[in-house]
Order: sequence, then structure tokens, then C-alpha cells
Amino acid sequence: MRMRVSLTTLTLAFAVCFATPAWADRFSFSTGSPDGKLGALSRPAGSQGLETETADDFVLTQATVVSGATIHGLIATGTAVSSVARVEVEIYHVFPLDSDTVRTPSVPTRVNSPSDVEIDAATRDSSDDTLSFIATQISTFTVLNTVVNGINKAPTQTTHGEGPATGEQVEVDITFNSPLYLPAGHYFFRPEQAWIRNADLAPDWLRIGTDIIGGTTFNMTFSLTGNTIPEAGTPGQANCHGQTVSAMAKEFGGIDASASTLGYSSVDALQDGIRVFCGQ
Repeated sequence: MRMRVSLTTLTLAFAVCFATPAWADRFSFSTGSPDGKLGALSRPAGSQGLETETADDFVLTQATVVSGATIHGLIATGTAVSSVARVEVEIYHVFPLDSDTVRTPSVPTRVNSPSDVEIDAATRDSSDDTLSFIATQISTFTVLNTVVNGINKAPTQTTHGEGPATGEQVEVDITFNSPLYLPAGHYFFRPEQAWIRNADLAPDWLRIGTDIIGGTTFNMTFSLTGNTIPEAGTPGQANCHGQTVSAMAKEFGGIDASASTLGYSSVDALQDGIRVFCGQ
């Protein structure tokens, strides 16, 4: 998953990681709290500089409707939290899916990196009301190292970072007004290695710890919440839609209750989500 906000933000690394289901049908994943070791740039294209994306990954063991997320970032001291005016979320498969495998990469490796391009159907953006968010200022916060502009093609990728930074820690709580319904699989994030790229490096990605800092790994702070659908249909199969509707009705006590519990605005919106999930 990649999250992008409307101004220059350093996405914070975390201290501890865990992933647990809260109860039978609930899904909860968290990588813990920021530990102050790293801030990696997230920036949209515009006057501030090149578009820059920071991504980490996660694994779903069964079909899951993701209804919300939380991230932590560092904005410049003196910047009002109200300046976070837009949030966009994108989901990536893992390379080589959705990628050009014929071209020669300009990075040391693409193994376990995000794919070249995002999953279009899983993009959510506050500008089109497919997500809403609340940004809260927490406190002044310092990171020991940063990756902002030193995002280079091989063989000059190891810059060791750009040193410490202090700013205002911001928590962004996200609600997906159109929830993300994802089959079991490997998506970005995973609590093992964080990746970064800017417009000059795209479609390739660099490992923040191994390639840029050198000799270490970092993980980014985020959490996800939602519901698992254990008996959902299999995407691509003819009976996927019917089996998934039946599984939800069984799990939540009817299709109306399913839409309400999962965060869809209506049964029609849920049906649309199921069709996307099933690839119809």
C-alpha cells in the first residue's frame, strides 16, 4: 500500500510489528508505533519537487474487506495540521505482477518490491470522496535519519540518507468510504522492508535500508482494520459472486447487515465491490 498526502510528509518507521485478528470476522493489522529511526518522503507531484512514494507491504491469508487505515507522518515545524488537505491510497501487487519484466531495471533488485503500477480498482482518494480522513497533530518528533531527495539509480543508490530531522508528528486516520475488498495475497506493505521511488526512478523501486542507507532494513508505521470473509468465492470463477454473497449473508446475518458492517454506503455499493473482487 502506498499513501500520499497533499504536502511534503515524512512517513515514519516503526518500533514493533504484529498482526492479529481481533475476533472471528474482524481483521486488524498494526506495525506498532514510530521509533524515530527514519523518516521517508511522501510527496505529490507539483511545485515542491518530484512525486515521491514510500511503500511497505502486508499479507492477507483470506479474502478481506479493509475499511480503514492509520498512518503516522512528520510535517515541517510550524505547518498547520489543516494543511493535510488530501489523502490518496494505492495498493500494489508484488513484482513481477503488473510489471514490465522485459526491460532492464535501474536498481539492484526488484525481488519482493512493489509492482510497476498500482491496482487501479483499489485506489482511494479523498478528492473523489472514496475515502475520508482526520489528521491529528501529536507532538514535536525527531528522526535520526531521512530519505528525501537522495533516491538514485544504480550504481549511485547508496547515499546513507540525509541526516536527522525534527517536525510535527501527525496521525492520519482513514476511512474507506468505498472499502477495499481484496483476495488473499501479498500486497504492499509487509513488515520486513520498506521501499521508495520518485518520478525519476519509476517504475523501479529502491529498498530504503539495504540500497539507500546500507546494511539495515526499515519498516513503516501503519495499521489496517476490516473484516475477513472466510468462505468468499474465488476471483475469476463463475460462481464467485453468488458464493461471496452467500458467505457474507452467513457471516453477518444478511446482505443488508453485511453492507452496514463492512462500511458500504448501500447494498448496491456492496454488490459493486463484490463484482470488482470477483473480476466481473
